[in-house]
Amino acid sequence: MCPVFPAGAALTVTDTLETAVAALRAGGVIAYPTEGVWGLGCDPDNDAAVECLLRLKRRDPAKGLIMVAATIEQFAPWLEGLAPELHARLAASWPGPNTWLVPDNGRTSSRVRGEHDCVALRVSDHPGVVALCQAFGGPLVSTSANQANEPAAMSAEEVQAIFGTALNAIVTGELGGLKRPSTIRDLASGQVLRA
Repeated sequence: MCPVFPAGAALTVTDTLETAVAALRAGGVIAYPTEGVWGLGCDPDNDAAVECLLRLKRRDPAKGLIMVAATIEQFAPWLEGLAPELHARLAASWPGPNTWLVPDNGRTSSRVRGEHDCVALRVSDHPGVVALCQAFGGPLVSTSANQANEPAAMSAEEVQAIFGTALNAIVTGELGGLKRPSTIRDLASGQVLRA
């Protein structure tokens, strides 16, 4: 369990966004269905929550994390100062399974960015992810629900088998139909880093 929660706090399996948002605002880590696999999420502006998520995944902090939003407008603080043609490139590809490495304008915590000078951003078209980001009022860290180098969870039951009660909430719902991870591209060069 993340250290920001009182000892003995229980894992909540919920179909209500209010419960998930309360956990996020309290610095918790949640699991939720995404386009292709189950994901883990937290508030990208809460360093303790991001550190907890990294520990749960056993993920190398240098790798960085993806952020997901409901709309491009939710990323406005991260896109300040971006050239209009690059902003247009983002807008033309979203929503959808396209993650872009966007030059960091100083807005992103190094815990989210890792050792990189870019931040990975995606606007989702998964109804559950969109609703969650809208209810939270901004983007979330979004990473596959697994531990490093292990397969990602494909169901809420698999999430519980992997993480037990270490998470603060599991949001029920269905996966989208995507059979592969999102494409990752560098915004400045257009280079595809993951197809």
